[in-house]
Amino acid sequence: MHRALDLGSDLLDTADMYGPFTNELLLGRVLRERRRDAFVATKVGLLVGEQHIVANGRPGYVRRACDASLRRLQTDVIDLYQLHRPDPEVPVEETWGAMADLVRAGKVRALGLCALGARGGRRSGAGLYDATLRRLQRVQQVFPVSAVQAELSVWSPEAVRELLPWCEARGVGFLAAMPLGNGFLTGTLTPGEGFEPDDVRARHPRFTAEMMAANQPIVAGLRRIARRHGEGVTPAQVALAWVLAQGRHVIALPGTKRERWAAENAGAAGLRLTAQDLAEVARLPAAQGSWD
Repeated sequence: MHRALDLGSDLLDTADMYGPFTNELLLGRVLRERRRDAFVATKVGLLVGEQHIVANGRPGYVRRACDASLRRLQTDVIDLYQLHRPDPEVPVEETWGAMADLVRAGKVRALGLCALGARGGRRSGAGLYDATLRRLQRVQQVFPVSAVQAELSVWSPEAVRELLPWCEARGVGFLAAMPLGNGFLTGTLTPGEGFEPDDVRARHPRFTAEMMAANQPIVAGLRRIARRHGEGVTPAQVALAWVLAQGRHVIALPGTKRERWAAENAGAAGLRLTAQDLAEVARLPAAQGSWD
């Protein structure tokens, strides 16, 4: 994380459920020394049990969760506080209102909403983010939305058509989650090689050996574009540059555990794709395999 900050990757995005709690604690160790160098984003709304995850959007819980995140992050203010998932038992306006109170209290600077739970709707294709757009309209009436976070990558481009226009029209930032396709678009994964048992990809329909082999033409296309830009340019950097090319308000959120990859990811900010490159990406085959 220090290396990423040194290279200008200053948005640190986390959530209290990551771990749970351990990722915020890790960021806190860095923020204790470098708070001024970082824009801190975290999330609220999900509780992790032994075998399940449940949503909690009750106002009292939101307030307690924010205080706990502030302690773990070792900061007195969160730059962007995001609703991870709405609670089906609580009107979203109540949850959002409690989050807005945190802004008024000076504990949070801006609010965001995550739209990462749409994978189950991929079977129907159209209207994937209809529910999210309705929810955005509702919370916007309570307090301004500053950012929307959703999956966006070369092999999951649906947000370009459905969510980005809403954000662009309102000057709302867009945080592109999983811009490297959970690592597939880096070109470093070998079909059939397998994953560790605790890796979520081990149970993911798009990461079976068959589907990974079927989707290799996507990585091959990214490699062709990378070669045109010179030695040392990687498929991962092309994938990130494609995300960044979707608009000035779009920020990519690649995750990594290694300094090497953090440096490579940061290098994508200086890669400018040509019209030819973008047209070639648009012609790549759609990803095969269910997300469900």
